[in-house]
Amino acid sequence: MYKLPEHFRPTPESLPPKDAILRLAVPEGLPVNITPLNPLVFLIRAAAIFPDKVALVHHDVPNPVTYNYAIWAQRIQNLAYALIEAGIKPGDRVAVIAPNWYADAHHGILAARAVITPINIRLTKGEVDYILNHSGAKFVLVDHEFAHLVQGTSIPTIISEDSGKPDDPYEQFLASGRKFSQENGWLGLAPEKDENAVAALCYTFDGFLGPLNRESVYLWQGWTFPWANTFAMATQVTLRTVSYPHIWKHLLHSGISHYCGAPTVQISIAAAPEARRLAKPVKAIIAGSAPTAALIGELENRNIKAIHVYANQTYGPFTRNYERPHWSSLDIRERSKLMSRQGHGFATSDEARVVVQTDGKEISDVPMDGLTVGEIVVRGNIVMKEYFNDPEATKTAFRGGYFHSGDLAVRHSDGSVAIIDRSKDLIISGGENVSSLAVEQALAAHPDVLEASVVARSHPKWGERPMAFIILRIEAIEKWADRHHHFAADLKQFARNHLPGFALPEWIKVVPELPKTSTGKILKHALRKEVAKL
Repeated sequence: MYKLPEHFRPTPESLPPKDAILRLAVPEGLPVNITPLNPLVFLIRAAAIFPDKVALVHHDVPNPVTYNYAIWAQRIQNLAYALIEAGIKPGDRVAVIAPNWYADAHHGILAARAVITPINIRLTKGEVDYILNHSGAKFVLVDHEFAHLVQGTSIPTIISEDSGKPDDPYEQFLASGRKFSQENGWLGLAPEKDENAVAALCYTFDGFLGPLNRESVYLWQGWTFPWANTFAMATQVTLRTVSYPHIWKHLLHSGISHYCGAPTVQISIAAAPEARRLAKPVKAIIAGSAPTAALIGELENRNIKAIHVYANQTYGPFTRNYERPHWSSLDIRERSKLMSRQGHGFATSDEARVVVQTDGKEISDVPMDGLTVGEIVVRGNIVMKEYFNDPEATKTAFRGGYFHSGDLAVRHSDGSVAIIDRSKDLIISGGENVSSLAVEQALAAHPDVLEASVVARSHPKWGERPMAFIILRIEAIEKWADRHHHFAADLKQFARNHLPGFALPEWIKVVPELPKTSTGKILKHALRKEVAKL
């Protein structure tokens, strides 16, 4: 589908030598039958097997670039040497502040045996300063659009102009790495002997009162897609922003077969003016929350197949909903109920258990009745290593020999896991537990609802009641203009057919947009703050 464009020439330092050895050095002292796991192997293998295959496409910018696997692998090698020349040592943190296009860092930083510390581009400068200080970052790679976030820092910084041109500071940094390598190649980079060595330090925020500090090998790094794509030797198409016209341009004309995104992003993709039925099926990996029946239907109408995976803030995708053959005979509503479950563990993960634990005693599994609520606990190679510099929090989270996710769930008779809610999002109304997810699913089925989010609001009689924030479909905005109270009544009447009385929203507010993270996940803490003022 893609070829290297005639109008673009990679920098000379990006071109690999003719007889490049595509192999990592073997760590000393290990038995012949042991090789430490390392995602860099995926990249090097792809460059060896398909050197001329396009690896990276970055076209929707003033200076579009395209790299094949041979060239991209060389650029990543150059980055590793440049970081080492800059004084980066194994275990040092390298901060990255950039849009989604910056795939080099996920490999080059690991090749230098350093720890990638990605920082959300939506954060304030004060929050970025906090992370840089708390993480002990020794180096910063930042995109030109976000250079203001590191203004005044004393940490060595390289600003990328995202141009691919020789005078770009980032390209000059890579060129210095190539020179420093003295053409020793991959074999000149010290191999990582310990596959449990930290590779990523990631920060998530809860209400922006202070970061919850995560240290993990595979954690929210684009849902591990940067490494999964090289494992599959796939072509990656990258965008600077979530631009739906650009997304649809590539879905229609670039041979896209897979993409991933939270339900809120999927909703906007399906509702975009450019949306239409694709000639060939595309698989969409969905996580962040369960896809609704309405969303699954909209995606299927566009020949997009939803694949529901489950990931928590402290581990990457851990379970997948595996579709059964008989589901195809079910109507969309029944099928979506099954598809919205979090499913079973990946082949590379341990089982996700649903358990109860009282007074710190041994955990026990809930019955597989689809009714008894417990907490999802996990362990295994995909779970985070620890909370950064917080042994007490790590000990609490790992009690009983499992990581406690905080996600409340049931287990069905087929063994599949289905989340009821996050423990902090559960609404307790008159002694009844109300799943905000279940309410959102019911409201999203209304034909005029594009997106719904539900949080608890204080109630003088019932303690708490659900409050819903609704985004209307474009075609319904005029229909309900200046009549939002009539829409609220209509939605409540609709919901009565799907929800028990105690779960019906007491309040409904139509909003133009919902607060979201850079990955499209709804920030419920922001909604709870708004509700607290009412």
